[in-house]
Amino acid sequence: QVQFVESGGGLVQAGGSLRLSCAASGSVVSFNAMGWYRQAPRNQREVVAIINVDGSRNYADSVKGRFTISRNNAKNTVDLQMNSLKPEDTAVYYCYTRTRSNNIYWGQGTQVTVSS
Repeated sequence: QVQFVESGGGLVQAGGSLRLSCAASGSVVSFNAMGWYRQAPRNQREVVAIINVDGSRNYADSVKGRFTISRNNAKNTVDLQMNSLKPEDTAVYYCYTRTRSNNIYWGQGTQVTVSS
């Protein structure tokens, strides 16, 4: 089992910044991939950014140039720096982890609200 501690969500005005943090702990020692997904009301959950254990990163087109993902492999933490936030970034953001055997674990989610 994996436990998550997510933090950093909140309310911000358009153009502002937030930093999301996620710490994973438990029986899994390491993760091949860590990242963030988001889900807005009436929408499907979508990928925001993924960072692999080798440091390679993938971003959704809608956040490229505005969001930066980073991780600490030793601590099993992943952060998402979100700049130039837009109202359309409003969603519940979920921490995502995937093990070497492709087991996926999700955090409980943190709300991000961007006002116009």
